[in-house]
This record gives sequence, C-alpha cells and structure tokens, in this order.
Amino acid sequence: MLTDEYRYKILKELQQDPEISQRELARRLGVSLGKTNFCLNALIEKGLVKADNFKKNPNKTRYLYLLTPKGIEEKITLTQHFLQRKLKEHEELAKEIERLREEIKP
Repeated sequence: MLTDEYRYKILKELQQDPEISQRELARRLGVSLGKTNFCLNALIEKGLVKADNFKKNPNKTRYLYLLTPKGIEEKITLTQHFLQRKLKEHEELAKEIERLREEIKP
C-alpha cells in the first residue's frame, strides 16, 4: 500500500535525484526493492512520475525519474500535510514532556 508518507518520501527523493536507481531509492527509504518498484509503478500510473531511459547510457535498464507537473503539485500538497502532522506530533510531545517534568518536581 502506498501511504502518503511513502508517496511524499519517494517524490522528495526523485525530485532531489532524478537519476537514482530503484535499489538506491529502496535503501534510502528502508524498504524492499520490490516495494520500491511497486510504489514507483503506482506513481507512474497515477501520472505523478515519468520514467525515461537514459539516451546515451549503454545500460538501458537505468531510468531518469521526473516529476510531472501533477507530481510537483502532489508533492507540495503532501509536504503541507506532512508538515502539519509533524507539527502536531511536536506539540503533543512537548505537552507530554511538560507533564513528565511536572511529575518529577519535588
């Protein structure tokens, strides 16, 4: 299943390094190569990513992964949601830390 978090992370990695291999992407994400392939194919099918062979590379199994305009819009939306979720988690964690500090006060 392609969660918003993985979709965000994949789009971010592809935007930063369009020449990344699936194996390297899997390593960076900490997931299997099969899951990475499945996720990339899902993003390509949704029209968020375009995969092109390197024209001058003799290794024709290498691809260049480009975010489409729709993919860029999706990444912006996912970034906003990811940031909101992380800020909420941060606020909740700060409250929990404060409660714990109150518990240990003499």
